[in-house]
Parts: sequence; C-alpha cells; structure tokens
Amino acid sequence: MSKRLFGTDGVRGIANEKLTPELAFQIGQAAGRWLRESGQHPRVVMGRDTRKSGPMIGASLASGFCSAGVDVDTLGIVPTGCVSWAAMTGEYGLGAVISASHNPAPDNGIKLIGSDGRKVAEETERWIEGNLGAAFDRPTGNSVGMLEPSFGLIDSYLDWLVALVPEGLQGMTVAMDCGDGAAYELAPRLFERLGARVVSTGISPNGTNINAQGGATKPETIQSLASSTGADIGIAFDGDADRAVFSDDQGRLINGDRTMAIWCAHWSRSGGLDPALVVGTVMTNGGFEQYMLAQGVNVHRTDVGDKYVSARLRETGGKIGGEQSGHIIFSDVLPTGDGLVTALQVVRVLKREGRRASDFFGDYESWPQLLVNVSVKEKDGWESRPKVSQSIASGQEALQSHGRLNVRPSGTQPMLRVMVEADNYELRDRVSKGIVQAMIEDLGGEVYSTVDLTHALGD
Repeated sequence: MSKRLFGTDGVRGIANEKLTPELAFQIGQAAGRWLRESGQHPRVVMGRDTRKSGPMIGASLASGFCSAGVDVDTLGIVPTGCVSWAAMTGEYGLGAVISASHNPAPDNGIKLIGSDGRKVAEETERWIEGNLGAAFDRPTGNSVGMLEPSFGLIDSYLDWLVALVPEGLQGMTVAMDCGDGAAYELAPRLFERLGARVVSTGISPNGTNINAQGGATKPETIQSLASSTGADIGIAFDGDADRAVFSDDQGRLINGDRTMAIWCAHWSRSGGLDPALVVGTVMTNGGFEQYMLAQGVNVHRTDVGDKYVSARLRETGGKIGGEQSGHIIFSDVLPTGDGLVTALQVVRVLKREGRRASDFFGDYESWPQLLVNVSVKEKDGWESRPKVSQSIASGQEALQSHGRLNVRPSGTQPMLRVMVEADNYELRDRVSKGIVQAMIEDLGGEVYSTVDLTHALGD
C-alpha cells in the first residue's frame, strides 16, 4: 500500500465510510496471518466502546481473525485498559480494541495491542498493511477460529483494580463523568466497591452520544458536577477510558501535569518513587518541572505522543509518565494508559494523605503557556526561512532560563505549531507574537487558532 493505514493510534475513520466492515475483515485476516506466521499464540482478546458501529466493526474484525484460524474472546464494552491487561496476563497473541477514543460517535477505530500489553510495533502494522487481501491457504473444518464471549475476564480485571487500593475509599465522595463511553458501567461499580460514594453522569450510552456532552475532552461537565456536589474529587474519562482528567471541589481543572505532580510528590516523600524521575513531553509545563525539581524529582521530556512516553519509561525504568491531556502511564502497573488506573492512583493519594483535591491545587503555579497554530502554504523547509529562523533565535535568547520555546510542524496538516512558555505573561506573548508574525510574512501563513494552555489539557 502506498498510503499508510495505521496512524499514531491505530486505524480511524468514519465507520462504514473509511473504516468499512470489509476493511475490518481484511485487517483481522492479515493480523491473524501475522500471528500464525510469527509464531505468536493464535488467540485474540477483543473489546469495544459504546458506539453504534462497534458491533458491526467488531464482528467483521473477529471474522477476519477466525478466517485465518485464530480464536477470538470478546469482552463486549470495556475500557482499553481492560483489553491491555487481558492481553498481558492471559494466553493471547494480540488484543484488539474497537474505538475512536475521544472522536465523535460517527467515527470508529481499530487498535492492536501486543501480548506485552503495549500497542503493537510499527513494523507489525506495516506487515499487516502490506498483506491486506493477500491470498493464502485458508484453514477449514476444525482449523477455523472460534468466536466466544469471555465476560469472566471483566470480573478478574475489576478484582485486580480493587487490589491496587488496599486502603479502600470509605468516606470519600467521588464525582464521575464517564462520557457515555466504555467506562460507563465499570468505573462507578469499581469506586462503589472500594467504598466511595459516587455521583455519576455520562452513564446512559445510546450508541450515538459518546463524548457528546462531556468526558475528558469536555471537562466543563465534571468541573460543574464536582463543584455542585462538593466532591473530594471529580473524574472524567474519554471514550475508551484510556485517560482521565480531574476537577477539585471548586471546579478547577486538574490536567495531566497536576495529576503527575500530586502522585510524584506523595510517593517521593514516602520513598516509593525510585528512580526519582517523571517522563513528560515538550508540552509539559515549566511550573510543573520547577515544582518536581524542588521535590527532588527529575523531569525527562519526549516528543508529544504516548508511544514516546512509554519508550522513555522503558529506557529509564521510570514509574510514571504522561501528557497534559490526562493520558498517563504507571509502568509498574500497566505498560499503557488506563484511565481507571490513573483515577485510582490519584484518589489513593488523597485517601492516604487525608486531603481533598483542592488541598493540592496551590502546590505550584503553572507557567503561562500559549499554543498558536499557524496555517502555511508550504511547511517543508520552514525552519530555513530567514525571518522565521531569526525570530526563533531571538525568542530563545529572550527566554533563556525564564521559559521554553517549541516549534514543530503538524504531522497531518499544512500547519506549524508554536508553543511558548515563560514565567510571565508579557514575555510569553512578546516572543510568540514575533515568531508568528515572521511565519505570516515569510511563509504566507495565517493564524488558525490560539490556545492558552496554562491550565488546559494540551494538544
């Protein structure tokens, strides 16, 4: 294939348009052949979110696996973390998730997870792409794969999650927005089982309302619910529940940086953070980094993307890493992001310290951070244009130890992303204005959007 099918998080597109049942069948068949030919265990565990197209895409994907002689255990509607956990702990060669995460309901997606619980390697995706629809000797009779439900795994997953919080959560009130997504049933059930009082919204999926009125990408819903109920903490999950963001009882957003700060500071003081490091990205806030250094914790930065965070955690042996968006990996627990794990890790710290989320909010002040997306006619060679390169050099000189600058092209659009962070708003705005103006003059660009990331979720 000349055009890549798999993106940064699997295959995504409008269901029955780009992501058709025929394509799902071919992906399953090719992935099943890969399992067989690479000597992996010929069995797959599969889950999905609440989209109406999920059963259609899932049935086609499972049929493809079975046609290649691979058995499929289906879990129904479960968070991505459940599939990752099952693939890692069970006798499976692959896990498969039918979800488009935070995308709107008409979209859907397929992402594949290896037997180690991590997303499959890019080389595996390329092999699958190169063998879509290829002829092979199809198994027949007893060699055809079997599709079976395996709901008992869900109870085992919940038992495993409960064991992560030996203190229990008795006496705590938790507000929760499940976004009418994959966590709508399991998340409230989990926290109630741990003894918390749960006030929930986004728990009535109908196939078309996933991510529509709330969830992790629309945190205003959980901020309002947490403040109106006076909860100890508010939790919002995205569509497939692989990430979580939080609110305190005053309705203030706790993004991924603040989430990691709460966890790292607690376990650093308790002697449970070894090595004393956290992995962030180029977007991680400077105020967070300054606070971590004061706690004796080093911050490692990677490019934006959970796969880069995961790779750096493996390299360093770090226990935690993540992004402002709330996609956080606790590597000692699970090698991929799981919003339920993230929620439990944070609420456990509150329980252990006897504090509410609002008690942590003043631990550090975020540095002013701005992201400007600039549409350009041609992004190739942008870094060598005289005005642009000079403006970036001038910006770096002005910031020095008072901030950071990151300029990068979009991977999918004719757009440049300019992130400027400083310890004061005037310096931040002056540097960003100079660089954006140079792009407009030198590249024929125009401002597409401007986002103040100081207390936001990042991109």
